[in-house]
Order: sequence, then C-alpha cells, then structure tokens
Amino acid sequence: MTKKRFPSISSEAAKPLFHRRHLLGAALAAPALPALAQFRVEVTGVGIRQYPIAIPQFRGEGSAPQKISAIVQADLIRSGLFKAVDASGEELDETSRPDVAKWTAKGAEYLSVGSVARGGNGFDVRFRLWDAVKGADLGGQSYNVPQADLRLVAHKIADYIYEKITGEKGVFSTRIAYVTKNGARYTLWVADSDGENAQSALSSPEPIISPTWSPAGTQLAYVSFESRKPVVYVHEVSSGRRRLIANFRGSNSAPAWSPDGSTLAVTLSRDGGSQLYTIPSSGGEPRRLMQSSGIDTEPTYSKDGRYIYFVSDRGGAPQIYRVGAQGGGAERVTFSGSYNISPSISPDGKTLAYITRAGGGYKLQVMDLASSTVTSVTDTSNDESPSFAPNSRLIVYATREGGREALMTTTLDGKIKARLAGQNGDIREPDWGPYQP
Repeated sequence: MTKKRFPSISSEAAKPLFHRRHLLGAALAAPALPALAQFRVEVTGVGIRQYPIAIPQFRGEGSAPQKISAIVQADLIRSGLFKAVDASGEELDETSRPDVAKWTAKGAEYLSVGSVARGGNGFDVRFRLWDAVKGADLGGQSYNVPQADLRLVAHKIADYIYEKITGEKGVFSTRIAYVTKNGARYTLWVADSDGENAQSALSSPEPIISPTWSPAGTQLAYVSFESRKPVVYVHEVSSGRRRLIANFRGSNSAPAWSPDGSTLAVTLSRDGGSQLYTIPSSGGEPRRLMQSSGIDTEPTYSKDGRYIYFVSDRGGAPQIYRVGAQGGGAERVTFSGSYNISPSISPDGKTLAYITRAGGGYKLQVMDLASSTVTSVTDTSNDESPSFAPNSRLIVYATREGGREALMTTTLDGKIKARLAGQNGDIREPDWGPYQP
C-alpha cells in the first residue's frame, strides 16, 4: 500500500557511533559602541520577512579546517528567514567595533563577527552579533572545542543568531537520520541538520527502514530485515547498543515514539492483517489499539500524545486517519486525493505533512489542521517521508531532483527549498531529530 520497500534478508552488526561532543560556551563581555539611530528596511522578498545579515569571514578561520562564517550563513539562509548581505573581502573579529553605518549602507540590518584560533586541545571560537540598525550589541559566545566539533559550534552560533533575531529557538544544531541503499548495502546515517558530517549508525546487506528519533534524541527506533523478516529495534546512538522490541509472528514494522518516550506505536500482523499496537519502548507485550478490516500502518503520535495518526485502506484506498492514543473509533483526516500516505505532525500540532499520489507521481502536501486547507509545496514527483524540524518551520524529505536522489528541506509554504548534503546512493526516509540539550 505504501511506497516503502520490503526486500529480502541477511545479517549485520550494530557498531558504536559518535564520540561524545564536547562543547563549552561562555558569554563574551560586550565592548562599548555608540548607538546609531537608523531606519529599518522591511524586506518582503518571497512574501515573508527576511532579515538582511552580513557575516564577514571570521578572523583566523582561513587556517581552520571548517569555514565557520560560511556554515553559519548557509544555516540562516536555509531557514528562509534571512538574506545574505555581501561581506566579501571583510574580516572582523568579536573585538572589532564595526562601522555600522557602512553596513547599513550595504543593506545589512545585522552583522555577525568572530574569530577562530588554535587553543587548548582544539580551537577557540568567538563571535559577536550586532544590530546594525540600532548600533546595539546583541551579545556573543565563546567555545573551546576539539576539531571534530567545529561544525557543531557553527550550528550553535547560527542557533544563537536565529533566536536573538526571531525570538524562536534555532534548529541548526539538531540532527537528522536517513537511510541509503548503495549497491547491495543499506546504511543508517546520522548527520547534522544540513546533511553534513554524516556518520554511519548501522550498515547491513539487508534492508533498514523507518528510522525514527526518540523524543530525547538519544535513540533511534527502526526496522531491520536481518532476521529474514521485519523486526523492530531501538538503538542507542552514542554507544551503538540496541535492544529488540518487536519480533512477533509475521511482520513487525513502522515504529513511532510517544511524546514521553515510554511507548512505541507499531504495526504488527501477528493476529492476521496489519494492525496498530502499542508496546513499551523497553519491550514487553503489545496492546492492540483497534480492530480494522483494512491495513493500518505508518502510525505517528500527535505532539500532545492524545492521538495517533495513521494510514489505512479501510475505505478502499490509502487515507490518513487518527485514533485516540488508547484506542477507540477512527476519524478520517484526509479527503483530498485518492492516495495519501506518510503522515507527519508538526511539533506545534498545527500542520500535517504527507505524501499524495497525483498524476502518476508522489508529492509532498501540507494541511493546516484547523482549516483542513491543503497546499502542495514541491514541484518534484518522487517525494517521500516528510519530517518536521523541531521548531515546525521546516520539513525534510527525500525526493529525486535533476535525475539524482536528493535530501531536501522546504519551508511550509514551499517558497524556500534547500538541497542537503547526503551520502551517495538511493536516499530514503529522513527523520529530523529533536532539540539537543
């Protein structure tokens, strides 16, 4: 019924993953700067407020293995809420007192400056954010990190800037998980939110499907075929240890975490057709949610934990329904289109993203749950597996673009899209992790 593929079987090994990321942050003392009264330019661009920001090259980053300023700028632009102002040829650090009149003349409303230097056992990274219009110091941070965490520092800086300017928490230091099939090899990857720094969590000659982050971001649940049938595991990302959750007769698939992490909703066929069950995330006896004459699968919890959204063909074709988290009667949610699958609920509970089949292709749609208004947000035709960023403003999904497999993000209105770095191969089933502590 769904686009998910369920091929054949063999063995694999889970392996430890990730060094513990070490990140020290401290507020920087603020140098004095006289305030300059300027007017603020309202940039509407593609129909949304975009903040013009200049990010000159950080002093000393030319000798560092990561270009911090470029990573920060790319993060902010990808959010759709920022517009880059040309800062080429400039190099300022956090102690600089920028000529804000010069930057506002270039159209910048904000300016971020900083430095990178070797220190301790790694690198010292410092930055400061300025409101160029008001001439106001918006603070800064310093970090002392090993070389391996320089990208994480850049994402942390982007988070700081995003939150200072928009008032909302940034998502750039979060992680995504996705699966690739390269030749006869399947790999589960964990990567930065921009797709870079991908590390293999699991590699197998047998299919790996349906990865999903735990609410704390420390574990991944997924389905492996290593036992010559689909079986659900929970995998600790930091250690590579994993535990078997569902290996009942028939098919065990489509795990989804409850918001408190205590429970997984799964699809089991142990009692006949594919039906929805809940099971403790530590393992145990499953509890059937309801009786259905159709195939029920792809569960996902609402963020308040009250409902489970899922796909069922009980009406003759796949549509998205919801049921109380403790069971009961199912309520149909999607009515537009004859084939709707892969539901994902935004963390703020306002939006449903899903895939619809239209014109022989598969396209990403978003539904405003209050009004049931549906919007198509892509112009590609092989979209799959949407997953929301923790701030509900972006969606990551897999597709084909320009004849190549692609990992993409889009804003909810579809006006800002970005292609993420991804490993080679057939890219599948991205899942966006939660905020990191």
